[in-house]
Amino acid sequence: MANQEPPNPSYTVFDHFVLAQSCKDVQRYFAELCHHLEVDPQDYQTFYSKLKEKLNYWKAKALWVKLDKRAAHPDYQNGNVCAKNKCLVLGAGPCGLRTAIELALLGAQVVVLEKRESFARNNVLHLWPYTICDLRGLSAKKFYGKFCTGALDHISIRQLQLILLKVALLLGVEVHTGVEFRGLQEPSGNTGWTAKLHPESHPAGTFQFDVFISAGGGRYVPDGFKRKELRGKLAIGITANFINRRTAAEAQVAEISGVARIYNQKFFQDLLTETGIDLENIVYYKDDTHYFVMTAKKKSLLKKGVIKQDYSDAEQLLAASNVDREAMLRYAHDAARFSTGYQLPDMQFAQNHAGRPDVAMFDFTCMHRAENASIVRERRGKKLLIGLVGDCLVEPFWPLGTGIARGFLASLDTAWMVRSWGLGKAPLEVLAQRESVYQLLSQTTPENTCKNYSAYSINPTTRYNQIKLTSIQVNQVKHLYDVEDPRESNRPSQKQNNKPRMRRDSTGFDELLKWCQQHTGGYQGVKVKDLTQSWRSGLALCALIHNFRPHLIDMASLEESNTVHNNQLAFSVLESELGIPPVMSASDMATRGQIDKLSMVLYLTQVRNAFSKRTLPKEPQAPVTVYKPSAFSRTQSVVFFLNKLKHNSLQRRKEKLASRREAKQREMGDEEDQISSLSAPEVSPRPDPDPEPDLNCSSLTGNCEECYFCGQRVYVLERISTEGKFFHRSCFTCHQCGTTLRLGGYTFSQDTDF
Repeated sequence: MANQEPPNPSYTVFDHFVLAQSCKDVQRYFAELCHHLEVDPQDYQTFYSKLKEKLNYWKAKALWVKLDKRAAHPDYQNGNVCAKNKCLVLGAGPCGLRTAIELALLGAQVVVLEKRESFARNNVLHLWPYTICDLRGLSAKKFYGKFCTGALDHISIRQLQLILLKVALLLGVEVHTGVEFRGLQEPSGNTGWTAKLHPESHPAGTFQFDVFISAGGGRYVPDGFKRKELRGKLAIGITANFINRRTAAEAQVAEISGVARIYNQKFFQDLLTETGIDLENIVYYKDDTHYFVMTAKKKSLLKKGVIKQDYSDAEQLLAASNVDREAMLRYAHDAARFSTGYQLPDMQFAQNHAGRPDVAMFDFTCMHRAENASIVRERRGKKLLIGLVGDCLVEPFWPLGTGIARGFLASLDTAWMVRSWGLGKAPLEVLAQRESVYQLLSQTTPENTCKNYSAYSINPTTRYNQIKLTSIQVNQVKHLYDVEDPRESNRPSQKQNNKPRMRRDSTGFDELLKWCQQHTGGYQGVKVKDLTQSWRSGLALCALIHNFRPHLIDMASLEESNTVHNNQLAFSVLESELGIPPVMSASDMATRGQIDKLSMVLYLTQVRNAFSKRTLPKEPQAPVTVYKPSAFSRTQSVVFFLNKLKHNSLQRRKEKLASRREAKQREMGDEEDQISSLSAPEVSPRPDPDPEPDLNCSSLTGNCEECYFCGQRVYVLERISTEGKFFHRSCFTCHQCGTTLRLGGYTFSQDTDF
């Protein structure tokens, strides 16, 4: 028999690239493939077409068909719409890579920076129907054959990153791992916007860009963005990953899409009786690992020795020093074994990125969201469009599975914004449209988005129902356009007003700083030099409180090194005594790289106003009720407004509660017919004609806030918060027409003062 022709080496390398299961291997095989085919990935404008032309391999052709179909969408204008734009994306998580892919399809030069050198996140994400369709359109099945096979609708974070990394590389995206981003470098001379990196000699440090997208997670938010915090009562989640050896015995074990105590009390009572473990819910998914997530009761964790000592502060309660890790491993192991009927053989923990058993415990009730999704910064005549995606835009509430679903929606929305930027639209128009779309994101569910998933594109009108791209007007986003020199701005009004306003602001800052220095002088370890870094340890804020209310703070007991405790103490006192909500979490205050100056000015101004408006007693007396100021001068209006709403909505709320109780009693009458899932992190409930279970978080935590209007418990999933109070959505209505109010969408009448 004649010798067969040896296989084409580029075909072999391509097969290795497709099957690669680590970030390093993907990058290595991609570099080899480019070398064999003699194509330059830095030639981003022609790279993809040259790669297709030279890799005439039947396995690759099926991939090209998928990507060509996507690239042919009219939104991209054949890759010409952003051909002159250069984009830097921070973070190679799923949202960062998904954004980079869209920017590459628009024709932009895209560079992605990632601090880590490996993808090691085992946790499993639940995928909404549209995300499954979206990933199939990007050839996810070609890179991961098990993608959403059968009834499976989930994937591990690591596998999702690998799929998106491969697609991004094929489209000409530069991805640099092991590179730490340390901030933006403003233009100077002939050099445009660049990034400060570590190591400083990295070639990406010379890359000049006009678009910066932060997908670096909740820990990094660029300057100019303000964040809001939503914190509920404590709910403790535990995630655990076990090695999946893919044996026949393991394959037989059924997944648990979600079991909640309120719908299957016998299961959780048997678990408690047999193991002493008291849970509110548990979920089990099978992917690269056996993945479990559960919500545990604090009392159970204390009794089992997982938590050593009880604290009211969540930061202290779940601090590493207060957690017995070995006891936590046993707790997760026993809960997983019981929930699977002891059918999983030889359960051994998978390893995390640090080489330790992949088990984590966290408080998932504190979430942040950015007040705005974009800004434009201009220095020396060079404009920079900055956008947020992923957790630094909106942190997900894990029982709803919103993280990856809304994360991908935000990526597509951001790509649409960059498209407008590339088309040369005025910066304020770009910002106004982006903020108009951002208003819809936090209310998005599988039920209220368009159902024609195959028609989804970066155009928001293909995805959101009843969207209005001009709901935010240009004059409402002027504060998001940051111009250093008004002479270089194309906004005539700023030429007249910018300098005087800056002088007034500077004077106001100086007065606030002097007031703070006056009332914190003389305290050991406290030296207020500015309105940001001087407050990081928490001592200055405690000293400010002690100066006016010495009986509330024991300064002698505070240690400068215990920053989280100091900040939490100060925040709690100011909120309970003066009604001033925290500017951020205590841990963020202590550890965040940069503290936003405007946020601190806002917070300290409220503190100064509260202390200055009344002479506070030096000894404990009757509680002083001071409500959160509205624009610092409308406390009475706010109180009157809330009381009028409360009076008008109380009767409606009573009627609704009565009907709810009747419906609930009927539901609880037949437990087996009411078993429903409360999903895991990144796990969304399946579409259900009766959404009531989603509006009840008693399976998350037994301790919920009370509605300010009706006095009944208000659970996390059905509440809104404004003016420092919590409300049922059905209670927060207009006193005239009964229509449910939107946050920021109500106003005070000039005639009636509300």
